[in-house]
Amino acid sequence: MNVEEWPLIVRQHSALVWRTAYRLLAHPADTADCFQETFVSAWEIARRQEIKNWGGLLQRLATVRALDQLRRRCREAKHVGGPLNGGETPSAAAGPLAQVQSMELAGQLRRALADLPKRQSQAYCLRHLNGFSYEQIADELQISLAAVGVNLHRASSRLRAALTPIVTDGRDKR
Repeated sequence: MNVEEWPLIVRQHSALVWRTAYRLLAHPADTADCFQETFVSAWEIARRQEIKNWGGLLQRLATVRALDQLRRRCREAKHVGGPLNGGETPSAAAGPLAQVQSMELAGQLRRALADLPKRQSQAYCLRHLNGFSYEQIADELQISLAAVGVNLHRASSRLRAALTPIVTDGRDKR
């Protein structure tokens, strides 16, 4: 990689990396750490091989780093017994009850994503949070299209099982 290209690459893709990490972490300090780790990892990869799709690589790295950070945060919350620090900011348009429910559901989704096997959570986030096609996911994760489908199906099933009781409880309380 040409060193002079690096500032342009960072400038072109920094918003994408930030959005990708923040969607999962919803916490500015954790997102900033993930942002830096993503670009350091990309730099190291670029030193070893040619990068054909910077956006795809950076989104995948940001997703992987954010999921790792989310798993660490979940382990710490379980160990300490505290809440999962999400730093979510609910919409001001929603009422207080809807805001709290939205924040709770987002936290539960983050926990459920952190509990998935790595390949499943990566595939799910790349597809449903970043809008990658099956082909793009297969390329980025270096797996077959069939494996992408299997991982997405298993992730969706596990997330549905983990979140259905929460959503059902929320409806029963109204």
